[in-house]
Amino acid sequence: MNIRFYNAKILTLKENEEFEILDGELWVFGDRILYVGDGRRPDRILESLGIPAILWERETDCGGNLLMPGFKNAHAHTYMTFLRSFADDLPLQEWLYERCFPMEEQLTEENIRPFEILGIMEYLTAGITTSFDMCYFPPVYARVAADCGFRAVQVSGVNSFGGKLEVVEENYHRVNETSDLTSFLIGFHAEYTTKPELMEGIAGLVRKYRSPLYMHNSETEKEVRECVERYGKSPTRLTDDLGMYEYGGGGFHCVWFEDEDIEIFRKRGLTAVTCPASNIKLASGIAPLKRFYDAGINLAIGTDGAASNNSLDMFKEMFLASALTKVSEMDAACISADRILYMATAGGARAMGLSDCDRLAAGKKADLILIDLKQPNMQPEHNIVKNLVYSGSKQNVRMTMVNGNILYEDRRFHIGVEPEDVYRDVNEIVRGMR
Repeated sequence: MNIRFYNAKILTLKENEEFEILDGELWVFGDRILYVGDGRRPDRILESLGIPAILWERETDCGGNLLMPGFKNAHAHTYMTFLRSFADDLPLQEWLYERCFPMEEQLTEENIRPFEILGIMEYLTAGITTSFDMCYFPPVYARVAADCGFRAVQVSGVNSFGGKLEVVEENYHRVNETSDLTSFLIGFHAEYTTKPELMEGIAGLVRKYRSPLYMHNSETEKEVRECVERYGKSPTRLTDDLGMYEYGGGGFHCVWFEDEDIEIFRKRGLTAVTCPASNIKLASGIAPLKRFYDAGINLAIGTDGAASNNSLDMFKEMFLASALTKVSEMDAACISADRILYMATAGGARAMGLSDCDRLAAGKKADLILIDLKQPNMQPEHNIVKNLVYSGSKQNVRMTMVNGNILYEDRRFHIGVEPEDVYRDVNEIVRGMR
């Protein structure tokens, strides 16, 4: 669509990676941002762009509300909405092996679709425009996301419980060819679920396709301790020694990191993705974000799945990432709201290789959201970035746009399905799985 947003506050990112808020207009032309600026003398703006005129399909008065980049959910299991509030109040290993895995065995390429649509709907209500997924049946989620108009990056979750390298390679091609909204990276579930020969095969695919590598990494103290007992080294050191990071990548959770692990991430230019709500709910621990940040490591934020969170809400994750870091360091000044917001937007885009989706600027993809500032929790406007991180809420999301298309606006979805049909389907399916 060709849309003119005017009378807006616009959150931009300067060259020094600091946020700035402008008053003006943002123009969307097709799937990209055409213009960001004060909007004065539109005739001269068009002339400078080499465009004689634009027939706007829509012109939106933002009423002084905030346009900003969409949030990037840098670690997710979207299909896991089917396990929301099903297996709570358990330690991770029991939760995973005794409750989650047996239910996941009942998933099929058909019954998983409504759960994925439900997850996408929840993302849109929270201003999330992209998920970085480790999913069952990756080609299915790629098709579901593309049909909804949602941007989805996936990473292989293969492990030694029946996973095959041939399927990883097949999924790599199928997902990357599905749509310009979908992409796939090489990865595997975790060291503790994957035998050495399979990990070596994954390293081979990394080299073959020059792909970044992601996995669940050092989520629990037990995971790291047992890896050291098996191999004499941490999961990070093990995977680095296998040559898995020749083309970048990173890890999900990254809670129990020693100095050597952080140095490997720094040296290899990797991303650490923190999932604060999931990690504290499963009593896994608190990721050392200040140590990562001080080392110059890119940071991003994920929700994890609804089985362990249980919501898919970046506002909650931003607050927790900030507050948990401050209390773990016993230093209220150790990480700023600006840094947290960067992690939730540009940091996540960098983790997924989405350089066209990291900020609001001419030529970038039109993945953006409109935040309602005219609500009590966003007033007064001493500092809008701090309001977003410390008092912001899903209730402030007025609109979510992906690839130039409005998928959610004023509590209504525009993804080609009716919410009531999705709610009916997911409840019928989970009742049949019990």
